[in-house]
Amino acid sequence: MSLRKLAAGNWKMNGRMPQLAEAMALAGAHPSPSVDVLLCPPATLLAPMAQAMLGSAVAVGGQDCHAAVKGAHTGDISAEMLADAGASYVILGHSERRADHGETSDMVAAKVQAAWAAGLIAVVCVGETEAQRDAGETLAVIGAQLAGSLPEGATAENTVVAYEPVWAIGTGRTPTPEQIAEVHAFLRDKAPDAGIRLLYGGSVNPGNAATIFALPNVEGALVGGASLKAADFGQIVSALEAA
Repeated sequence: MSLRKLAAGNWKMNGRMPQLAEAMALAGAHPSPSVDVLLCPPATLLAPMAQAMLGSAVAVGGQDCHAAVKGAHTGDISAEMLADAGASYVILGHSERRADHGETSDMVAAKVQAAWAAGLIAVVCVGETEAQRDAGETLAVIGAQLAGSLPEGATAENTVVAYEPVWAIGTGRTPTPEQIAEVHAFLRDKAPDAGIRLLYGGSVNPGNAATIFALPNVEGALVGGASLKAADFGQIVSALEAA
């Protein structure tokens, strides 16, 4: 039995307490969606958002976790702490973490194992830079990231894979449908479990969501800026439901 499609919102380093109203508006507008809906707020909003979403169809997730369960890691958050705060998912290996914090695929794999141990579903991100695409290295780069970032034991129940072309994140640029379809077909072939949901991320918005969701092997989206507003993200949820 295949899992439901997934609309995931990554708030990144955005949002304070007043923005919980947007999450509540989203939950109110989609009380019984036919797809899974996930919001990943900054750590400061995780627990209050989880409380606000109790009884709703909106799941809550973290944006990163440490590989260790606990210890002298000032400023870090463990997967167990995320789960304790109400998270059921965690985004790992996002290109901004790989670039800004020097995270390697080996580091991501260790975090994935920690997420699984805490009962969290890992949303593992892969994607190429503009230079890598221009050099014709897209599939080689993504294949290496996927193999290096997924420990043995990845299944449809504990793992989601998100393809995020680095050059499209937050830029307003989107790959052609053919480019997206090529990468998702490659990921479907290389994924260790054929049922793992494959999300597309990279400037997904209400205007292009339907076109993206019509592509084969695209089972949802990891949405950045458009997930901050209930009206925008709600349109993306509706587009995924209609796909």
